[in-house]
Amino acid sequence: MTLRGRLTAAFLTVVLGPVLLGAVFVGTTLSTVDRSRSTERLGLAASAVRTSIDALCQQLRAAADAVALRPDPATRADTAGQVVGRGLAAAVLVTDVAGGTTYATPGGPATPWQDCTGTARSGGPVRALSARVDLRDPAGTPLGTVAAAEVVDPAFVARLAAATGVAVTLLDDTDGPDRITHTTETRRVREAVLAAAGSLDGDRVTATPDGRYVRRLGPAPGQPLPLVLSVAGERPSGLPAALVGAVLLAAVLAVLTAWRLARVTTRPLVELAGAVDRVAQGDLTTRVPVRSRDEIGRLAAAFNRMIRETAGYVTALTSSRDQLRGHLGVLGDTLASTHDLQRILRVILHSAIAATGARAGAVLLRDDAATLVGQCAEGLAGRCPAGTEPEELRVPVGAGVVGAVAATGEPQRGRVSPGATPPGEPWCETYVAVPFTAPGGNATGREPAVGVLVLYDRLGGDEFDDDDLATLRTFAGHAAVAVENVRVHEEAQRLSLTDPLTGLWNYRYLRESLRREVERASRFGRMLSILVLDLDRFKTVNDSYGHAAGDAVLAEFARRVRGEIREVDLAFRQGGEEFVVLLPETDARGAATVAERLGAAVRDTPVVVPGHAGGPTTIAVSVSIGIAVYPDHASTGVEVLDAADEALYAAKGAGRDGYQVATARPRPTPVADGAVEEIVVPAGATSPADGLPRAGPPPDPPSIDEPSARRPPADRAPVDDLPTGLPVDGSTGRHAVGAPGVTQPGGASSGPHPPRQSRGR
Repeated sequence: MTLRGRLTAAFLTVVLGPVLLGAVFVGTTLSTVDRSRSTERLGLAASAVRTSIDALCQQLRAAADAVALRPDPATRADTAGQVVGRGLAAAVLVTDVAGGTTYATPGGPATPWQDCTGTARSGGPVRALSARVDLRDPAGTPLGTVAAAEVVDPAFVARLAAATGVAVTLLDDTDGPDRITHTTETRRVREAVLAAAGSLDGDRVTATPDGRYVRRLGPAPGQPLPLVLSVAGERPSGLPAALVGAVLLAAVLAVLTAWRLARVTTRPLVELAGAVDRVAQGDLTTRVPVRSRDEIGRLAAAFNRMIRETAGYVTALTSSRDQLRGHLGVLGDTLASTHDLQRILRVILHSAIAATGARAGAVLLRDDAATLVGQCAEGLAGRCPAGTEPEELRVPVGAGVVGAVAATGEPQRGRVSPGATPPGEPWCETYVAVPFTAPGGNATGREPAVGVLVLYDRLGGDEFDDDDLATLRTFAGHAAVAVENVRVHEEAQRLSLTDPLTGLWNYRYLRESLRREVERASRFGRMLSILVLDLDRFKTVNDSYGHAAGDAVLAEFARRVRGEIREVDLAFRQGGEEFVVLLPETDARGAATVAERLGAAVRDTPVVVPGHAGGPTTIAVSVSIGIAVYPDHASTGVEVLDAADEALYAAKGAGRDGYQVATARPRPTPVADGAVEEIVVPAGATSPADGLPRAGPPPDPPSIDEPSARRPPADRAPVDDLPTGLPVDGSTGRHAVGAPGVTQPGGASSGPHPPRQSRGR
């Protein structure tokens, strides 16, 4: 808006403001008073309608009682005729307990009748209003009902209108296009009243465009008729037109006066306004002639100086903009193409240093609740404390400049006094530090930051200014996004490979790990044992205690499995209640030892879960285990897993709560004389044919004079560590947990549900 427009608007506001406020106040006050009075009249009319209908219902109920008190049908018929003859009711209807009519006075209105209680709807136009009483014999046995009715016709509605002093409309009980049954409204306002009533809900009052006030009443208990009450407002009809005319006249006079004053005042500024328009279009060579020494002349001179300085600023900003665009392009490409946090942070730091003209800088991230650790640095050689590399900066949160920025979330910039460099931070003369938080946090509030971007010593010796601070905020935002993206990427990778219920690895990671471990065992000539575990009769647990208890049992079982295996072992949830454990560099005897411990850990300590009544419930659980060894039982990962699965079936068939070792593959038979023998290159280590597959050299037989004590295993269960009496291939066994020399290291790798499902064993 031009200055002339602002002056005109200000004058019009000063002149027309009070006029408009007065007109609005008068109109609003009259409307409020009119609505209040009309609402009060409609409230009194509603009370009068309820009273009239209640009195009529009591009269009809008394008439029905008089008929019901007669002991025999003949006297009841006489009494009904007297009731109708005296005008206490328009009709009387006597029905039996089955609803059949036993007596009805002649000339009565058509049924069904609207009951005074309002509990039953007639389903159509209300033809009569009735009151019903029960008909009983002297012994109190129900004989039927007696209903006394009064005709609801235009005369009835007219009597209600006369009693209330307002217009009354009786609506149809259905939702047809013509909902009016009887009304005292004139045809001119009938449609407007009906439309206003259709928008009402409850006892609220609304107004029609022609100034009538409408209230809807019923149907409700005690007042079963759907009625609409309306009354004409008392506001003077010519008042709005008079107010509008007065306001328009005042507006015309004010506009003419304001236009004249604004034109005279702004004439000297037209030339300056034209020059401003040309500058706005990009012509920075425009100059305004200075024709006087008054305020307008000083304004023209200041305008000319401003244009000269602006031209210089535009040239410098164009160069800086091009440079910043290049840095942001590189930064955007880096953020979009990699999840390498160190590389991203180095690009952010380099771009921030180039954009602000700093000599050095660093990015530090919080590694715990109390320390910031340097992630990348540039130009800090010779600036760090003695014995500290630039990437090894460690600053306590809350200490020094960087620590204070991380603790408070407030950016800082300034100059450091000579010799006042905070301990642990690089020395500098000027600095600017900006915190950054994960997306969703508030880097300008009081929330602790997850990292700090800090720059030191601007080229030229000047301090960093607010523009540098704003630029650094942008790069800190990119750093926050990079940290969050890497965290989300790592979390997504973890969730895609882990089971959410048990925390173990899922079936997808099982296939990948099995392939990798088999390749490693084949390359180095080692063994790989596979345990397939299945909780016995787990379906009974779900059926007896519920799926919540079953989930608790699975989670506890997974915890115990993790506690019984080594760090290098891998535990998986294959599906349902079936689990798999990979034991690298472990033979069948070592796998059997692990199976013993797992079986005992599950069997000896029942699982306690919340019961249906809120108390704890103890569930006894056992596990069946199938064992297979690569390469003795199969030559591929899938085959050895299938062999362990078949061994699990055998363990189930042998009575459950035990383990079974898979049957070894048949060894090649000796070749006949003169036959060509194929040289088999083994895929991995092989075991002798005189017992279980095992790794390592055969044990020396114990001396007669030396007891057969077990040695603590250095790795997974050598042959000597297996308890005596271990069955050979194809047999099952159960052994107590905690055998001498058996270590119980914990810490399996842990992790959505796998695609393979349990077979319900």
